[in-house]
Amino acid sequence: MKLQKIVSRLQELHPKEIDLSLDRILNLCKKLDNPQDKIKAISVVGTNGKYSTIQAMYAILKKAGFNCNIYTSPHIRKINERFVFNNKELNDEELTNLLEKVEKANNNEPITFFEILTAAYFFKAADYPENINLIETGLFHRFDATNILNQNLASVVTSIGLDHLDWLPKDEQTVEKIIFEKTTKLLNSNIVVAKQSSNEITEHIKKTIKENKSKRLFFNQDYSYSENENNFFYYEDEFGGIKLPKPNVNGQFQLENISTAIATLRIIKEININNEHIKDGITKIESIARLQEITEGKLKDLVRENRLLVDGSHNPLGAKVLNNYLENLDCKKHIILGMMANKDHQKYISYFNEIETLTTIDIPNQPNAIAGEDLKNKLNNVKNVQYKEDIFEAIKSIPVKKNDLILITGSLYLAGEVLNLN
Repeated sequence: MKLQKIVSRLQELHPKEIDLSLDRILNLCKKLDNPQDKIKAISVVGTNGKYSTIQAMYAILKKAGFNCNIYTSPHIRKINERFVFNNKELNDEELTNLLEKVEKANNNEPITFFEILTAAYFFKAADYPENINLIETGLFHRFDATNILNQNLASVVTSIGLDHLDWLPKDEQTVEKIIFEKTTKLLNSNIVVAKQSSNEITEHIKKTIKENKSKRLFFNQDYSYSENENNFFYYEDEFGGIKLPKPNVNGQFQLENISTAIATLRIIKEININNEHIKDGITKIESIARLQEITEGKLKDLVRENRLLVDGSHNPLGAKVLNNYLENLDCKKHIILGMMANKDHQKYISYFNEIETLTTIDIPNQPNAIAGEDLKNKLNNVKNVQYKEDIFEAIKSIPVKKNDLILITGSLYLAGEVLNLN
């Protein structure tokens, strides 16, 4: 209760949820003795795959005996998820104490919620100067609150696509503009560029960072992987090849993210990992709401022997990757969909082929979500589309048969609500 009270107070310090500027967080961090200058960080920017890449690096680093701090956003089930220190999520009391200290230092000055949370993360991270910090940058990076580091160990550029376009001027809502915002202010250290959805995007990233003095690695040029039918895959870079077991997470995109994680950790001289750390780590990745299979709980009881997956994909690029996974499954697929109002709903659903049924729902506790009934009306060209008010009614209404799969997707906020309800 105390934690929720301070969270509510911090959310009222600025009239806007997002206000792209670095002045406020720089001023606050100066009051906190610039903690961001005292940490070792790997920064992860991009549109899709940031969280999964961080979780892959985290799993490998833990097996190598490293202590990590992790900052990601948004949270899925509870705000504590954003604050991991020494390989452990802060409990309610610890997080309350941290936020109270930073709130006091801020002295009621205007600052966005994300900015003050980021300052709090840096403040706590400075207590662990030897830890590896895995930091997910938000929105467009150039004016993101995490972009106040003066140095880092590496910058990872995950897959870039169209998202958050409502934060760009109408005449600049292009992938080229997004690439500019995400990559022009990368630090001089190491840059690892993940697999992109097209060669054109990769080439544009190259042009944008050509003046950057970092060592640069590109997927399929400097590192790559190949799959094998015998339940393993093969990773290769300048340091040699590794035969690896299939990871414990679903989807080919996870192999891409894991490969990027491996390339990043192997290129950083300050980090010493070996093949066994990698082999063991990638079979113990903890990934919430990224093609996560629900194997027990209230919702699983409703579907019984049918598979139930939840995925937080919410943009066209995410839908494309998700459909690639579904196409490899020999079963009928039923989708339950809830989305935020500012997303491209028609384009998102257009990437899914051969859907048996589509059920739209409301996202609870999210005033910025599109109403499920309105979403159904926007997608009325999809066959077998219906609206149900909540997730329980949606699942019960689907005419599943043996071996059918139900996928809940469209929003990380929906994923969090579903996991909490389960």
